[in-house]
Amino acid sequence: MRGIQVGSAFGIPVRLHWSFLLILPVFAFIIGLDIAMLAEVLNDVLGAGLDPAALEGEVLPWALGLAAALGLFTGVLLHEFGHSLVAMRYGYDIDSITLWLLGGLASFTEMPENWRQEFWIAVAGPIVSVGVGLVCYAGFLLTPVAIAPVRFVLGYLALLNVVLAVFNMLPAFPMDGGRVLRALLARNRPHARATQLAAEVGKVFAFLLGAVGLLSLNIVLILLAFFIYIAASGEAQQTVMKATFEGVTVRDVMTTRVDLHVVNPETTVATLIERMFRERHTGYPVVENGAVVGMVTLDDARDVRPEEREAFLVDDVMSTDIVTISPGADAMETLQTLREHDIGRLPVVTEDGDLVGLVSRTDLMTAFDVLQSGGGVDSIFRSPPGRDDAVTNRRSW
Repeated sequence: MRGIQVGSAFGIPVRLHWSFLLILPVFAFIIGLDIAMLAEVLNDVLGAGLDPAALEGEVLPWALGLAAALGLFTGVLLHEFGHSLVAMRYGYDIDSITLWLLGGLASFTEMPENWRQEFWIAVAGPIVSVGVGLVCYAGFLLTPVAIAPVRFVLGYLALLNVVLAVFNMLPAFPMDGGRVLRALLARNRPHARATQLAAEVGKVFAFLLGAVGLLSLNIVLILLAFFIYIAASGEAQQTVMKATFEGVTVRDVMTTRVDLHVVNPETTVATLIERMFRERHTGYPVVENGAVVGMVTLDDARDVRPEEREAFLVDDVMSTDIVTISPGADAMETLQTLREHDIGRLPVVTEDGDLVGLVSRTDLMTAFDVLQSGGGVDSIFRSPPGRDDAVTNRRSW
């Protein structure tokens, strides 16, 4: 999730997603609209002694709504820093913290698989939220009833930060409570299996949350339920893929140089399209003197009008800003590289820059399907001497 970077702390960039800029005024409006009702809640729960009439006016409710909304998201930001700083203590890198529609999101470059580390990283956020709530409650107690606006904001933030901490501890993976559940499950199970179980529990909570949202016509709960369901499914799939690809390298799944179709930069675009039709390929490495000089795809060729394709060469339309991968790179790392750059294939080159193969999303997903069928890495890619069938099948991907 990308956004506008507005600063950094502890070396972690802090970003605002565009959806945050939409939800902040909505939150401020809702709080301002219900200012009298919220004052009564604080009176009942915290004994605030607030006079709702003292919080009314043309401007004051909306100012209080904005102050409370900003305070709420500040608490969310501190919550995410709680996760991030504990993760950094364990040696994990944090890409960024982003505030968005449904709160905050700390992006880890790598998720912990040690159950103790994940447990403490997960509970750190709610602990910080409770701490923020207690600090706000202390300020609330020290603020005289006569200063009703300040007392209201501090009481609201004290109550809501504790509520958010409790809500986050629900076992709805990938929320904090769901990560705690996975950590506990992973004590005596493989990490991938623990993730699958936690994700199933998370999906059940997502359905229940969605049902509550529909019955109460609460759009935030509906959106949160949708997010939990999608995120739980996505992370479970990612974890299973990582476990399945353990020990698999690009060398195991790539199409090798001897079987690889390449084009020369002097090939005409017309000839390129004919080859694409005949060979059923939509992208080729462009090779000159044994080295990769570019990549050309069907989309590149389509940019040239049909009547001009004989006059244009591959050299004129190919992309020279290419991303490559080494034959020893991890298969999961390769898949992430393809996703990050939104490309379908990567040339495989040695340290000397020699082209030795090509790996595509299709290669990786086919390998994943085969490995999931129960073949296993060793039985497929590490066949005993004299057995070439695995290599032959690999090259056919």
